[in-house]
Amino acid sequence: MSSPAADGEQVTPRVTSDTAPSVPIQGPLDQGPPDPALIRLERGLFRFSYNEPRSAALLLAATLIALIWANLPGGTYQDFWHTELGVALGPYELSLDLKHWVNDGLMAFFFFAVGLEVKRELAIGELNDRSRAVVPIFAALAGLALPAVIFLALNASGPGAGAWGVVVSTDTAFVLGVLALVGPRRAARLRLFIMALAIADDIGALLIIAFFYTESINLPALGVTVLGFGLILVLRRLRVSRGAGYFVVGIGTWVAMYLSGVHPTLAGVVIALLLPVFPPKRQAVERAAQLARAFRQSPNAKYSRAARVGLTTAVSVNERLQIAFHPVNALVIVPLFALANAGVVLHLDTLAAAFGSMLTWGIVAGLVVGKLVGIAGAAAAVTRARPGSLPPGLTLPQIVGGAALSGIGFTISLFIVDLALTDPVLQDQARVGVFTASLIAAVLGAVIFFAIRGQTRDLGPPLELLRPVDPERDHIRGRPDAPYTLIEYGDFECPFCSKATGSIREVREFFGDDLRYVFRHLPLERQHPQAFQAALASEAAAEQGKFWEMHDLLFAHSDALEPEQLRSYAEQLGLDLEAYDEALRTRAHAGRVNDDLVDAETSELAGTPAFYIGEERLIGPYDAQRLIWELSESAPPPLGATEAREDQASSES
Repeated sequence: MSSPAADGEQVTPRVTSDTAPSVPIQGPLDQGPPDPALIRLERGLFRFSYNEPRSAALLLAATLIALIWANLPGGTYQDFWHTELGVALGPYELSLDLKHWVNDGLMAFFFFAVGLEVKRELAIGELNDRSRAVVPIFAALAGLALPAVIFLALNASGPGAGAWGVVVSTDTAFVLGVLALVGPRRAARLRLFIMALAIADDIGALLIIAFFYTESINLPALGVTVLGFGLILVLRRLRVSRGAGYFVVGIGTWVAMYLSGVHPTLAGVVIALLLPVFPPKRQAVERAAQLARAFRQSPNAKYSRAARVGLTTAVSVNERLQIAFHPVNALVIVPLFALANAGVVLHLDTLAAAFGSMLTWGIVAGLVVGKLVGIAGAAAAVTRARPGSLPPGLTLPQIVGGAALSGIGFTISLFIVDLALTDPVLQDQARVGVFTASLIAAVLGAVIFFAIRGQTRDLGPPLELLRPVDPERDHIRGRPDAPYTLIEYGDFECPFCSKATGSIREVREFFGDDLRYVFRHLPLERQHPQAFQAALASEAAAEQGKFWEMHDLLFAHSDALEPEQLRSYAEQLGLDLEAYDEALRTRAHAGRVNDDLVDAETSELAGTPAFYIGEERLIGPYDAQRLIWELSESAPPPLGATEAREDQASSES
C-alpha cells in the first residue's frame, strides 16, 4: 500500500474492463506447480496483447516486413504465399494456398472474436444502453455510408467499382494505438467513444461482406452450414460450457460454408453471435468457490476436475473465449494477415500507375474525407439535436480528431481488397490507396490533436469539476439547493477515505443544512481488490433507498469487504436480498461506477480521497478545519447563517 500524501493515497485510478483483466487466468488446477518462467511469459504476452501502442507497432512491423520481402529480387514473397497446402480425409481433400489459408481460415478466428465482442456489447455492454449508444451508432452509420458514396462518385463504373467496401471499415487496433501516441492526455472518454463506434462499424462491415461479396451459392452446402448453426444452438441448449464441443462443430460449419460460396469467415461471426453471454450467477460462483476450497483441503484428481468444471461454468463461454482469443488475434493472426496481404511491389511504374488511378484516389478520399466528415458531422448533428448526449469530458473537437484517425482502414480494408478485386494490378493499386489513406489519416489526426492542445493550453491537471452535481444522479447528503457543496471521490477500501469520514462528519455538523455533501466512486482496484464490488453493493443499496446507510457501514468496515460480508451488511440494513443479489450478479450499476471512474481519470485525480469545494478541486490537506475554511470562502453565507454560527460558538465557549 502506498503511503499517504498531501491529497490522499497517490494511486493512479484504473477504469475496469470485463474483457481485459489485469492478471491473466492461471492454468488448470490439475497441472501441478506452475513453472514460474512459463507463467511470466504468459503474463508478458497477455499484457503485450492488451497494450494498444505495442500491438499497433507489431502490426506495423509485419506490414513493413511484407513490403520489404515483396520487393526483394527473386519473387520469393509471391512464391511462398501461393504454396499449396491441402488437408485430405479419405477421398475428400481441401486444398488452398497459404495466403487463402490465412485469409479464409485464420481470419475466421479473427471475425469470431469480433462477433464475440459485438454480441457482448449488444447484450450487456455499451451498446445495450441507448443513451450511451446513440451518438456512436449514428456516427458509425455516417462513417460507413459517406466513404462509400465518395468512392462511388469517383469510381461509378469500371473494374474497380466493386471495391467500394474497402473504404467502409476502420482498423480499431491501429486507431487506438495511434490515439495513445498522439491523442490528448485525458482521452478516456474519447477512447470509449471510438471503441463503441468501432463495434457499430464492425457490424456494418460484416453485413457488407455477407450481402455484397458473395457471388454464387451452393444450396446443399449452405444447408449443411445451417445444420451446423443448429448444432451450435443444441449445444447451447444443453448448456455445454467447454469450448472444445463448439470448436469441433465450428470447424465442420466453416468447411460447409466455404463449399457453399459464402465467405467462410462469416461462419466465425455467426457462431460467435449464437454463443451465450450472461453475467456470472451467484449460485454458480459460490459453487465454484466451494469446489476450489475442497480441492485445496484435499488435492486429488477428482476434486481437480470438479473445481475446473465449476470455474468454467461460472462464466459465460463468450467472455472466456474473448480472453482466450485476444492474445492469439493480436499477436499471431492479425500480424500474419498483414504479412500475407501487405506485400506490394513498389516499383516506380507501380506507384505511378497507382497514383494515376481513380481507384487509389477513391480509396484515399473515402477513408480520409468520408470518415472525418461522416463521423464528425453525424456526432455534431446528434449533439445539436440532443444537447447533453455527449458524456462529460468528451468534446466535439476531440471527436473530430478521433474521426480523422478513423480513416486508418487496414485489416478489414485489405481483406475486402482480396474479395472485391481479382486483377493483381488493381489489387496493388487498392493496397497503395489503403496505405496512403492510413498514413494521411494518422498525420491528420495528430495535427488536429496538436491544434486542440494549443488552443486549450494544456498546462496541467484540470481543477474544475468535470461533471456538475445532478440531484437526479448524484448521492447527496443535505439540501440539494444548499449554498455550500463538498464533493468527494472515494474508495470504500481506502483507509484514508475511511479516516476522512470523521473530518466530513465535523464539517457537516458545522454547516448543518447549509451543506450538501456529494459522494462519487473512485475504486482503485489494483490496490484494493474489493473496492469495485463494494461500490456496486452501495449502488444496489441505493436502488432500495439506502445508499448512505450502506456507505457508512462500508467505511466502518473498510477492511471487511468480501462478498459474503457485503451481503451481511445488506441483510443488516433489511434490504431485499433477492433484488440485491440480482443487481450484483448482473452488474446492473457497473456503468454508473465506471462513469465516475472515467470522470476521475479524465480529471487526472491522483488518488483517494479527492475533494472538490463547489466546482474547484481542493489541493493539499483535507482535515476538517481546512475543509471548513475552504467551504466558507467558496460562497457567500445564507442570510442569518453567520450570526447563528457565532451564537452557537459563543454558547459552546
